Amino acid sequence: MFYKSATAIQEQVIEWRRHLHQYPELSHEEKETRAFVCRVLDDAGIAYESMKASYGVIGIIKGEKPGKTVALRADMDALPIRETNDVPYRSTKERVMHACGHDAHTAMLLGTGITLQENKSEIEGTVLLLFQPAEEDAPIGGAQAMMEDPAFLQWKPDAIFGQHVWPDLPVGQIGVRDGAMMGNSDRFTIVINGKAGHASMPHQTVDAIVVANQLMSSLQTIVSRNVNPLDAAVITIGKMTGGDRYNVIAREVVLEGTVRTLSLSVREQVEKRLVSLVEQVAAGLGAKASVTYQKGYVSTINTSKWANHVREQARLLFGEAAAPDVDPSLAGEDFGRFLQTYPGAYFWLGTAIKERPVQSPLHDASFDIDEEALVYGINLMATTAVTALEQLKGEES
Repeated sequence: MFYKSATAIQEQVIEWRRHLHQYPELSHEEKETRAFVCRVLDDAGIAYESMKASYGVIGIIKGEKPGKTVALRADMDALPIRETNDVPYRSTKERVMHACGHDAHTAMLLGTGITLQENKSEIEGTVLLLFQPAEEDAPIGGAQAMMEDPAFLQWKPDAIFGQHVWPDLPVGQIGVRDGAMMGNSDRFTIVINGKAGHASMPHQTVDAIVVANQLMSSLQTIVSRNVNPLDAAVITIGKMTGGDRYNVIAREVVLEGTVRTLSLSVREQVEKRLVSLVEQVAAGLGAKASVTYQKGYVSTINTSKWANHVREQARLLFGEAAAPDVDPSLAGEDFGRFLQTYPGAYFWLGTAIKERPVQSPLHDASFDIDEEALVYGINLMATTAVTALEQLKGEES
């Protein structure tokens, strides 16, 4: 089905998205974003409940026919990035930006809610609109807190769906697959302790910077020599801090990085090998090193049944070419925690800007979307929810 009401409110949804883009808020600070969401829900006559321990909101749309419960999720928080786009709706905050499209997610879920509210006569059951805070606050996130909140615990969704804008796909295409869609996202900190001294007398010291350089090279052997080449794994050092002065050999260096994997077994293998390798390499060079390893978001694993459902709806709505085969991403996503408890599917919405020969990736200071994609996202979310409820009711009878 294609909802005319979604097209009718397209300009309104663009306006909402641009407002949210101009006034972004970081994780756990989404106070005004929540207030905005609640105002729109009030104006649309959609019932909702606010989370007790966070800025989350649950919109509640009860169909005119009895049935099961389906949840749709959008994340709301922004990133600590200084925007470089020269657009009228550029962020008004110096170092805060919606560089991951959560402004679009929130606006689309509001549009989806209004579309469903206007078509309640078709709905066999209940649709929950989950406006989730703190998705960017890895490794803690906001999904677990939302699921544990009293406002959410009264509901037990029979299926849950989430979407994410995706600059690698053109407008009109959807990325969805069975099984792993996004990766396990862990982080680690390595503290290296050597022995400081004068730069001209290295033989009297243990240079922590030399140890750090050796470690950064050695860590890559975990992926190249310990992990099966057919399995996915990435180890990245994103930050190195150390040293006091140009002519003083460093006593301490701190490395901060991330590990990305798809399977739980590879995740455990990489963690174990990383800790062992750090200790051994440091000891071999006369230094000491310690590792703090934090498990973050779990891999986002789609339920095959519901991934196929999203794929089918996308092709019915937008054509057979609308759901091409896609590979998983090793980016982390808090939605994986919902899928550990509830069956469902997570999919990507094509938002590539036609005028850009090279698309800016997620989390980039120049990231933006083709706003034509918003109506596609609304229609797919609304249709997926309604047809999922129909399928659930059919399975019950």
